[in-house]
Amino acid sequence: MTGRLPDFLGIGTQKGGTTSLQKLLEQHPDAFLPITKEIHYFTLHYNESEHWYRGHFQQANREQICGEITPYYLFHPEAPQRIQALLPKARLIVLLRDPVERALSQYFHARRLGFEELDLKAALAAESQRLASGNPYSHQKHSYLSRSRYELQLQRYQRLFKPHQLLILRSEDFFDKTERSWKAIQNFLGLRESPLPVEAIKANAGLGEVSTVAPRVRAWIKGELADTFQAMQDQYGMTWS
Repeated sequence: MTGRLPDFLGIGTQKGGTTSLQKLLEQHPDAFLPITKEIHYFTLHYNESEHWYRGHFQQANREQICGEITPYYLFHPEAPQRIQALLPKARLIVLLRDPVERALSQYFHARRLGFEELDLKAALAAESQRLASGNPYSHQKHSYLSRSRYELQLQRYQRLFKPHQLLILRSEDFFDKTERSWKAIQNFLGLRESPLPVEAIKANAGLGEVSTVAPRVRAWIKGELADTFQAMQDQYGMTWS
C-alpha cells in the first residue's frame, strides 16, 4: 500500500489557530503536511479507503514525520475512536481559545461564508434544536456554544489516548508566546529544534466583528459556558478572563 499514515494530528479547535499551526509546521524541514488542510478523513470522508488517506502523505521523505490538521476531529463524537483504531500511537495537538471568543469567531466566520443566515442571538437560541435534529450540516456549521465546551470533547480523547499523546495549549499562548509554544510543539513531536519562522503566523483571522458584540451578550455566553470555564481551570489549569 503506497503512502504512509500520519504520526501526528492537529485536532482542534476551530477558530483556535490551527491554520497558523499548519503554516508553522509546513516550514519545519523534518515535518510533512499535505497541501490540503482539513482532510476530514475521520469525519466527513470516513467512507474513503485507507489507501485514499495514505495517498495524502506519499510525497513525504522517509526522514520526515507526517501529520495533518483537521479541527473538526476534536468536536466530532466518532472521530476519537476512529483515530485510535487506525493511529493508536499518534500524537495529538489541541489549541484552545477563550471559549466566548471562539464561539463568536465561529459565528461571524459562518456568516461571512454564507453558512449562517440568522443573527447572533437567534443563531445561539436555535443551536440546541439544530443539533438535536441530527443534521450533520448543522453539527459542523452551527455548533457555536457546543464546540466551546472543551471539557466534554477532551474527555472522549483522554479515554482512548495516553497523557503523553496529547499536547493541549491555549491559543492565546500560541500567539503571544509563540517561540515558547513552538519549542513545546517541536519537543512533543520529537522534531529537532528549528528557529521560529520570521514571518507573522496569524492566519485566517476575522474582520474584527467579534469586537462589536455587546458586553451583555458576551456575559450571557460566558454564563452558558460557566461549566467549561470551571472545568478547564480545575482539570487543566487553563483560565481566560
